[in-house]
Amino acid sequence: MLKKLLIVTVFLTAVYAAKGQTRSENLFYMVNTPESFESFRTNVSQISIVCPQTFLVSKEGTLSGSVDPRVLSLAKANNVKVMPLIVNSGFDQKLLHDIVTNPVARKRSIEMMLEYAKKYDLDGWQFDLEGLSIRDMADFTLYFKETAEALHKNNLQLSAALVHATENVGGPSAYHLFLYENWRAGYSFKDLSEIGDFISIMTYDQHTRRTPPGPVASPQWMEQVIKYLIAQGVKPEKLSMGIPNYSVHWFTDYTTERGGFANGRSAKYPMVQHLLGQNNAKKVWHDKAQVNWAMWDNEGVFEYLFIEDAQSLKPKLDLLKKYNLRGISVWVLGGEDPEGWEVLKRETLRK
Repeated sequence: MLKKLLIVTVFLTAVYAAKGQTRSENLFYMVNTPESFESFRTNVSQISIVCPQTFLVSKEGTLSGSVDPRVLSLAKANNVKVMPLIVNSGFDQKLLHDIVTNPVARKRSIEMMLEYAKKYDLDGWQFDLEGLSIRDMADFTLYFKETAEALHKNNLQLSAALVHATENVGGPSAYHLFLYENWRAGYSFKDLSEIGDFISIMTYDQHTRRTPPGPVASPQWMEQVIKYLIAQGVKPEKLSMGIPNYSVHWFTDYTTERGGFANGRSAKYPMVQHLLGQNNAKKVWHDKAQVNWAMWDNEGVFEYLFIEDAQSLKPKLDLLKKYNLRGISVWVLGGEDPEGWEVLKRETLRK
């Protein structure tokens, strides 16, 4: 199987070269599920970097985790870089504060990054440290700088997955203020892009379970994020655009503590198909959001589904070409519309 995949990869590379074409840098995240692994194995020829979400960092700076040996073998056979994510469990803000403000913890984590890189023959790491307080910007940037210096000395790459932003103000509502102070303003986008090898911007979660129903990532909103970052000094060649391959279903939930309330949950593409069939619902193209969506009546209560599929992928990839960005960072392998791979193959080639 590995030999066949290698032959396919070499063949595609030769075809692209003969046509004077190159592929954008396609970074894909993966988790430790059968679906995620099978998607990686099946589509490895279209992946440039794989980022397994398998490592956690404690408040003492201790790293724990591993990489599936099958992933390492497939990646090596197909010239795919392996850059695992480093995550603060639960995106806990206090945990992250304890790490970045403690020089001993920072040093310990960096040393362990180097040890794990040797153990698994990694190409680098990506920070997925979320829930960063506005107060911790300087310490986070210092931590990233210290890590980059150590990794670069050992021929390893460093990047960061960063939460989206469209402006440097508190915003029009209490919700926007919360996002700004606790999720966005702690990241110095320009500095981090210059210190590391690139940044992956999370141009998704435009709407979540905490918001009214809406697209996971409309191209219009994604473009606002991209334009803001470039205006802040982030060079396009350092910017990897986040793309979701999950949908969100809004419904009425209930708990004994809260009673009834509106809620949302992410839905993989098979679940999207199941919900549409179960509710005899038809998906409809939303011109403004550039995605398909559906609505149905559940005993008098409306439910909503905003869908990410092959059709919604094309207008997102147009932004990649319009701004000549480095590539894409896709969350997450295993839940995608299978037809999206053909769109990706066609739309991410560059002349």
